[in-house]
Amino acid sequence: MKLIIAIIKPFKLEEVKDALAAVGVEGMTVTEVKGFGRQKGHTEIYRGSEYTVDFLPKVKIEIVVPDEVAGKAIEAISKAAKTGKIGDGKVFVVPIEEAIRIRTEERGDAAV
Repeated sequence: MKLIIAIIKPFKLEEVKDALAAVGVEGMTVTEVKGFGRQKGHTEIYRGSEYTVDFLPKVKIEIVVPDEVAGKAIEAISKAAKTGKIGDGKVFVVPIEEAIRIRTEERGDAAV
């Protein structure tokens, strides 16, 4: 199993969710986060004063999928989240040693 963590632009969430559903991903965890990479934020003017916005709003998606679905899920996220502009985000893939569904005590792929 793999844990796929994707950091994307907030307005791309629905497209990514639909793309993941199309490849068979049934559940996900979504968190609103702030951060920056190469964008380094930007400056804005508010009430006549200029200030720097270092942390930009992003959405973090976490999904756990069987190994055989991981490639399709990564491709779906990448295609759906891409705008071609700086700040599109990142995808991280981490191996999962074990998963347990608390209610039924199922383990492994069955727990996902």
